Amino acid sequence: MADKTVDCIGLYCPVPIAQAAEAMNDVDEGDTVTILADDPGVENDFPSWCRVTGHELVSLDKADEGYKIVIRKRSAAGGG
Repeated sequence: MADKTVDCIGLYCPVPIAQAAEAMNDVDEGDTVTILADDPGVENDFPSWCRVTGHELVSLDKADEGYKIVIRKRSAAGGG
């Protein structure tokens, strides 16, 4: 299992989504990608992106310094 973290602090839509999508290509099914961002748009962007792609939104936490989003890569065997 090779989980990955992507630092998107200071980057704005659509860059965090694009970098998350690229990171998903680098991990195996069931692994997670953690995105660190400070663009408030991620609160809407990532839940929508996960619905479209089938990836699991594990968590989306807001802190003073920004957001920490954890997404689990979907399993192709899971019908998606």
